[in-house]
Amino acid sequence: MSTSHVIRASAAITIGIVGALLILQSWQLPPFHGSVETTENAYVRGKVTTLSPQVTGYVVAVNARDYQNVHAGDVIVQIDDRIYRQKLKQAEATLAMKRAALQNSEQSQRAAEARIRSSEAQVTSANAALDVARSNAERVEALLPRGATTQSAADQAHGTLAQAQATLHQAESAVDVARQDLQSIIVNRDSLKAEIDNAVAAVELAKIDLANTHIVAPADGQLGEVGARLGQYVSVGTQLAALVPEQVWVVANFKETQLSGMKIGQPVTFTVDALQGETLTGHIEQFSPAAGSEFAVLKADNATGNFTKVTQRLPVRIAIDPGQPLTKRLAPGMSVVVSVDTATKAAAAATPASPQPADPDHAPAGKPVAERRSS
Repeated sequence: MSTSHVIRASAAITIGIVGALLILQSWQLPPFHGSVETTENAYVRGKVTTLSPQVTGYVVAVNARDYQNVHAGDVIVQIDDRIYRQKLKQAEATLAMKRAALQNSEQSQRAAEARIRSSEAQVTSANAALDVARSNAERVEALLPRGATTQSAADQAHGTLAQAQATLHQAESAVDVARQDLQSIIVNRDSLKAEIDNAVAAVELAKIDLANTHIVAPADGQLGEVGARLGQYVSVGTQLAALVPEQVWVVANFKETQLSGMKIGQPVTFTVDALQGETLTGHIEQFSPAAGSEFAVLKADNATGNFTKVTQRLPVRIAIDPGQPLTKRLAPGMSVVVSVDTATKAAAAATPASPQPADPDHAPAGKPVAERRSS
């Protein structure tokens, strides 16, 4: 073999080795391994709230359009409230009737107390009459043996005494009856108070139903597509619109082999596909308590069939640092690429922060990440 052939063969081998080493380095494969962990399995997340009614009825007003910015308390959809207004009036009328019944019970109690006093006065009068009748009967009994009075007078005196005793018993019984009537009124009072409490609750429920005919924004944010239509009949749980609040964060699904060295508070850099690769910063806020497969509806059963080990992923929540102009343009569902330098120490006090509104047209250009491990 000639010298030129040897030189060309050596050059080709050298170029192949250098190319292989460059590929291994670019993919951070052994023997090259940096401290930066990267994943493309990451997305912007937010508290997307579905607005649904708690009452049924026809839609009489739609006060918002698709993708409109709204504030907390703004009325998005209004349902016909005529039925619910009448139900409120009905509940208020029932409450007034129950309160009138309670007032009538109080009046009945005062009348029963007056009857008791009257019956007690009759007992006093009957006692006085009984004393007089007893004295007369004793005098007649004393005079009868001497012949100073007749047997007829003695019988009349005894009859008057018996009548006075019966009148006293009757008066005492009337007192007992009046006291029982008073007790019945008092016992019935508790039932009337309970009915009033029930009527008050019915009024409050009617007010809640009436208020629920106005579907309002629970927080500041931006609406998605508004599905409500004028004249549409809606029932409980019908999806009328979706609200996306301003606060967003990033959830990155790292492989379990990438988690070594990651800590809460560590700084994070990420790029958003929709923003042409501009770099934003954040920090690790929390780790998921379980791998993503544990939250799946249909879980794999590794105890059946042949087993093949599959690297699992663990969701990591990343808070976005405030003061970045581009955060205003982030929307839940956007795809991002997240990088964490595990060699960087975690911040001493890392707290989640809400994105601050800023002008997206003056966003600083992002810096490229020196080391990156692809997932």
